Amino acid sequence: MSDATALTADRILDTAEEVLRRYGPAKATVLDVARALSVSHGSVYRHFASKAALREAVAERWLARVSTPLIDVATGSGPAAERLRRWLAELSGTKRRMAREDPELFDNFHQLATLSEGAVANHLEVLAGQLSLIVADGVATGEFTVPDPAVAGRALLQATARFHHPSHRPEWDEPGLDDDLDAVVALLLDGLRARPR
Repeated sequence: MSDATALTADRILDTAEEVLRRYGPAKATVLDVARALSVSHGSVYRHFASKAALREAVAERWLARVSTPLIDVATGSGPAAERLRRWLAELSGTKRRMAREDPELFDNFHQLATLSEGAVANHLEVLAGQLSLIVADGVATGEFTVPDPAVAGRALLQATARFHHPSHRPEWDEPGLDDDLDAVVALLLDGLRARPR
């Protein structure tokens, strides 16, 4: 495309993902992205001020593919314990599916996200916030007894990291992983549940 006027941020991000797939985060450059779009690198810089800004936007977009579908579970109806169980299973399943279906791209995006600390911090806040919503609903209905749902949300995310954090990817093919997740979630739910006084 030689007409830079039709260039959009989304087109740049689509192309940047392909360039990252081809070269990896360490070698991919803004010039590579511009060349793939048949535009000048200045056209890319009009949308993203720097290579770091482009990298951050690509990482945010990739991480949103994980967190956005979970919103429906977090804000849905039904018992909080069931929603929490489903949310954690879907998070784990999504990450494992992404790693299995395209391991090279998954590794590239994990490296990219590691370089984009702001995107990762925001992603973790979004995930913990969704868990906090579920916990707060459980507290409101008397299902859970937790003094601070925000603290509980962060703790739940940290306690289940083995099942969704990319650094644990080598463990995701182990037999019995789903059973382990079920056991951990059962233990966590038992800790959240309201008990008669």
